[in-house]
Amino acid sequence: MLADAVAEYLAVRRAGGFACRSENLLLQSFARFAAAAGESHVYAPTAIRWAGLVRSVPQSARRLGMVRRFARYLRAEDPRHEIPFAVFGSEKRPRPVPYILSQHEIRRLVAAASCSGYRTLRRETYATFFALLACTGLRVSETIRLRLDDITPDGLVIRCSKFRKSRLVPLHETARQGLTRYLKRRSRYAPAEDHVFVSLRRKPLLIHDVEVAFKTAARASGLVEQPGRSRPTPHSLRHTFAVRALLACPDGRDAITKHMVALSTYLGHAKVADTYWYLEAVPELMNDIAARCEAFAAGERP
Repeated sequence: MLADAVAEYLAVRRAGGFACRSENLLLQSFARFAAAAGESHVYAPTAIRWAGLVRSVPQSARRLGMVRRFARYLRAEDPRHEIPFAVFGSEKRPRPVPYILSQHEIRRLVAAASCSGYRTLRRETYATFFALLACTGLRVSETIRLRLDDITPDGLVIRCSKFRKSRLVPLHETARQGLTRYLKRRSRYAPAEDHVFVSLRRKPLLIHDVEVAFKTAARASGLVEQPGRSRPTPHSLRHTFAVRALLACPDGRDAITKHMVALSTYLGHAKVADTYWYLEAVPELMNDIAARCEAFAAGERP
């Protein structure tokens, strides 16, 4: 039965560190669809029909991509399984160029967050939250999950984040001081809660809370959406940190290689290619790349 094969396949994937939440739902749906057709193996026509049940072509490509990986796994032991062609195109859409904030825009954003809403802990919560994102490059979800015990003399311990990786993120002294000031007031407001950032409900923040607060602060600080440019989001602060770190990279092939690997590890990327993506984020980096290419074509060697 394909349902049993799906369970086995997902167990292997989870053992490799993948969460497989959406894969679980979709592959079980495909297994039921194939079973209703009286099939116990993956057949290309059936897989393509199932993937095409949704209206969006990118969604169909994503669904078929999951079945293709599943079929490839099964076919290694049973050649009766068919691997369908990617008839809906690539399941991976091009990543948009991120919205990169200037230092002045970050200061305005944090200042706007510190003045938003009533005179409550909410102001300090989001001003500190956004400032911490900007100076550490943490993911929003990682910052939300921070607990008091994760603040150590060596930095912030990010536990079992994306891809089940843990890492240590150093804190600049100014960032540590800002976090300490916030925690003094926050401890009086919600002493029983061990999450660092709390809402007015005295509970951990929700991603939706952060997105609403960011949108409010962004509007108040003048960060408006512009035609042809990605809109600013809380994750833009992580993108900005990564780009500024790349701009600080020293010259020299060996130095650049070490810098990229260190930054990839610091950001918690699964592969260094995710870090290289940031090279296309700002004109300064693209100009540097173009200049190096021209020098190489002219006969210079690194």
